[in-house]
Amino acid sequence: MKTALILGGRSDIGLAAAHRFAAEGYAIQLAARNSATLEGDKADLELRHKIEVQLLDYDALDTAVLRGFVDALQPLPDVAICAVGTMETQADAEADPLLAELTIRSNFEGPAQTLGLLANAFASRGSGTLIGVSSVAGDRGRATNYIYGSAKAGFTAYLSGLRNRLAGQGVHVATILPGFVDTKMTEGMELPGKLTASPEEVAEAIWKAHEKRRNVVYVKPIWRVIMAIIRNIPEQVFKRMKI
Repeated sequence: MKTALILGGRSDIGLAAAHRFAAEGYAIQLAARNSATLEGDKADLELRHKIEVQLLDYDALDTAVLRGFVDALQPLPDVAICAVGTMETQADAEADPLLAELTIRSNFEGPAQTLGLLANAFASRGSGTLIGVSSVAGDRGRATNYIYGSAKAGFTAYLSGLRNRLAGQGVHVATILPGFVDTKMTEGMELPGKLTASPEEVAEAIWKAHEKRRNVVYVKPIWRVIMAIIRNIPEQVFKRMKI
């Protein structure tokens, strides 16, 4: 039985991805802080999909123990999906350097270090898929979310470099760019319906990126057009837009 590791297994996207891969017969490793509190989700996955689920304690911010976490994985998964992240308001992150640090470490440092260790293990084996959930916010720095966006830009660039490094070594690396997603993290925000994906839509994009070995996937294809326009606005014009 193949195995999928879900980093950020408590998140709405992480759980949706767990169900999508379990539906294909994958055993699931759900990794999250205080993983014992996910017993209900474990039971649901096992009952619904007739697969095995492991609960693993994982904290992306505790970088000192990440190597031990990866070394202890039994089995080493066939697929690793990183759905780790947090999003604070730009105003709050601007006002509080510790909150800005948390945003950057949660969305870039911890995920990148974890996937880097998994990349080494996958490359030694000669197979596997690494999938990182980044954001269209990383496509260009914008006044309204540049701290979160810069962290995601770093993660997107990291995944691109990792993909280039592992080409020809049997390891595929995919970048998922969801845009707005209707999750607990965005609860209370007014989201534009046509630009907003459900966690299940993101999970489907993750599955297809793995199955079809896609490199960069915009969950809602319209975001590819929108961000291409935003990236190409001249800087003298863009800095007056305050978007």
